[in-house]
Order: sequence, then C-alpha cells, then structure tokens
Amino acid sequence: MEEKKKGFFARLKEGLTKTRNSIVSGIDSVFRGFTDIDDDFYEELEEILIMGDIGVNATTAIVERLKQQVKEKHIKEPSECKQLLIESIKEQMQVDETAYDFEKEQSVIMVIGVNGVGKTTSVGKLAGKLKDEGRKVLIAAADTFRAAAGDQLAEWASRADVPMIGGKEGADPASVVFDAVNAAKARGVDVLLVDTAGRLHNKKNLMEELRKIDRVIEREYADAYRENLIVLDATTGQNALSQLKEFKEVTDITGIILTKMDGTAKGGIAVAIQAEYGIPVKYIGVGEKVEDLQKFDSNTFVNALFDVVESE
Repeated sequence: MEEKKKGFFARLKEGLTKTRNSIVSGIDSVFRGFTDIDDDFYEELEEILIMGDIGVNATTAIVERLKQQVKEKHIKEPSECKQLLIESIKEQMQVDETAYDFEKEQSVIMVIGVNGVGKTTSVGKLAGKLKDEGRKVLIAAADTFRAAAGDQLAEWASRADVPMIGGKEGADPASVVFDAVNAAKARGVDVLLVDTAGRLHNKKNLMEELRKIDRVIEREYADAYRENLIVLDATTGQNALSQLKEFKEVTDITGIILTKMDGTAKGGIAVAIQAEYGIPVKYIGVGEKVEDLQKFDSNTFVNALFDVVESE
C-alpha cells in the first residue's frame, strides 16, 4: 500500500510539472525579485496565483492569510514567506476526515459529469479501489443515452472484477437504478456505484432524469448513505468551474473527482474549486490504471506541486 502511495506521489509530481512551471516558478521569482514585503509584492503574488487558475476567491483567502501571518510572525524577508504560502494553500484545501464516510457505510454513490471528462473510467477505477479495500461493490450502468457507455463500463467492471447491472441503449435510467438497488439489497452489497448520463446541454431532461433516479433510491433504499460525486477534467481549467455550477443547479453535489491531472498546466483549479464552492475534491486521477485514482490529500498535492520532499 505504501509502495502504491509512493508511486502515486511520483506520478502526481510528474503530472503537475506544467502547473508547477506556470505557478511555482512565478512565485519563486516574486520571492527572489522583491527585497521588501509591500503592496507590490502581494499584488504580484496575487496575479501569479490567479493566472495559475487558482481563482480570485482562493487567491484572496490565501494572500489574506499570508498577510496575517507575516504580521503575527514579524517576517521581513520575502523569501521567508514561501513556507507560509505553502501552508496557507494546504489549509485552503483541507478535506475533512468525515468526507469519506460513504466508503465505510452501506451507500449509493451517484457519479455525474459531462461526456469526455473520464466519468465512466472514474466509476470503474473507484469500483476497483473499493473492492481492493474489501468492500462488496455493484455498478449500475444508468448512462443509457450514449451507445458506447455501457460497453466501456462493462470492460472496467470485468477488469475490476465487479458485477454490473445495465440496460439497453435508450432504456429508462431510473429503471436500471431500480433493478440495481434491488440487486444490491438482495446480494448484501456495501457500495452501489451509479454511472449517469452527462448531457448538460439538455438541462431540463437531465434534471428530470436525476430526480427520477433520486426518487427511486429514496423510495427503495431509504437507509442508504448518499454521495453524489461530480467528475471534472482538470485540463479544462475554469470551464470545470462552470460545469460544477451548472450541475449544482440540477442536483446536490457532495464531492469532486478531478481527472487528467497528469500533464495539465491548469492544476491550480483544484484549489479554486474548493474555495469557490466549498465542495471538497475527494479523489484525484493522474493516469489510466486503477491505482492512478487516489483519495485527495492536501499535503501530498501541495508538496507535489511545490516539489517538496514527502517525509516518511
């Protein structure tokens, strides 16, 4: 397990190279280029953080916290601010331990997101991850709108050795969920993972579809722990924020899976999302394998971003 974590840290660090180049090198040049901690110093820092997709709200909170600490600790040298900045970003992204309660409970996890963000892949990886942790998992293929979705998910399900309940293309997603809920109860399943259709352009239909699924789960599986995860593609930067905003209007979102963190210059979006909407990033993906999806840890993420050596 430790080995996996170390491997993941190395891949995350490598994946964040472009983000590091766009944010951290800029931050370093501010720390080196200023001799005094003054308004110009803070302004320059703000600009670099915003340009790095960290977003206005998160940047304001991080810089305000930094100003406060500089004052409290009587810091005079800009170079001494780097560690404080790192700590401030970590604080901004802290995920509460209770955020993963659904992994231990009898739960239904609905996974939503637009097509092409890695939603179906994330369902497959999450299924494999939970099964590896000793949970009994069942997948419901409720994305009946897209022809290839069921096949793709079936492939992931067999790779993870997790059973799947699906419906024909064009079938009613709520009826697939109804069958899956009853199967989950009959088989004593711990976690039911539901892949849903991601057609945001037809918001009214999507809203109705998700409501129907909700009603089925509430009626048939009232005591199940509920979790709604949205999958966002880190490479889309600020676009990911607008997708989150749109989906939030359709359904209640409890957490985020941030995919394609390997090779994007827009990794700062992970910080922005949390500050903007108060919804935690719960998982982060840096590649194609099951172990490339891991629980989000602010320490690991910020250390990888700033190339800080992880302590044992």
